[in-house]
Amino acid sequence: MMISGMQKLTLLDYPGKVACTVFTAGCDLRCPFCHNASLALPERERDRLDTQELLAFLKKRRGVLDGVAVTGGEPLLNADIAELLASIKELGYAVKLDTNGTFPARLREVVEKGLVDRVAMDIKAPPEKYAAVTGVPGLDLAPIRESAAYLMICGIDYEFRTTAVRPLHEPADFASIGEWIKGAKEYYIQAFRDSGDLIDGSGLSGFSAEEMKIFADIIRPWVPSVQLRGV
Repeated sequence: MMISGMQKLTLLDYPGKVACTVFTAGCDLRCPFCHNASLALPERERDRLDTQELLAFLKKRRGVLDGVAVTGGEPLLNADIAELLASIKELGYAVKLDTNGTFPARLREVVEKGLVDRVAMDIKAPPEKYAAVTGVPGLDLAPIRESAAYLMICGIDYEFRTTAVRPLHEPADFASIGEWIKGAKEYYIQAFRDSGDLIDGSGLSGFSAEEMKIFADIIRPWVPSVQLRGV
């Protein structure tokens, strides 16, 4: 298990919780707009954080922090992710997991073992554009569809989210996404920001608040819960 860093306090990464954020290394997608490219790309330098060091910090922060947001990279890429989540849960924390949905069996395992309390899953694009937007030619969408369908019926607290990036997304994409995740409990369209640590930021930019509102209006007939984030 490679932990590449930690943000010791966040009021944003875990809705309704005072939390810290734990970053795992490695990802199986290559989204050009990824804002944590140093975590996704093996050739880029990464920080390291020992698991025991993380757990020691969490022990000291009991009573101050409510939750832990585990993100990446792609946390479920790690075969031993359940062990880390179990150790965090044993300390009494609520756990939020971020995922791209490509490992449905591991997602099901950590949910059914009670190791996570909330899951945030990225919906990168409409199905027909997924391979292009994620930078993985020939990407098999079946595991991602399986993860999304599972979250919608398993009873856990969850959200879907799409980062809107020009020119990768266009208005019609949100109608297609809406048909896919019709009736989702929570869905957010997120504003793109250049973190300075992108996989390939050439030609990428964000949309205006007005354009984001149009996207939300397009998807609302299928997903009434749609909200904007970061605008």
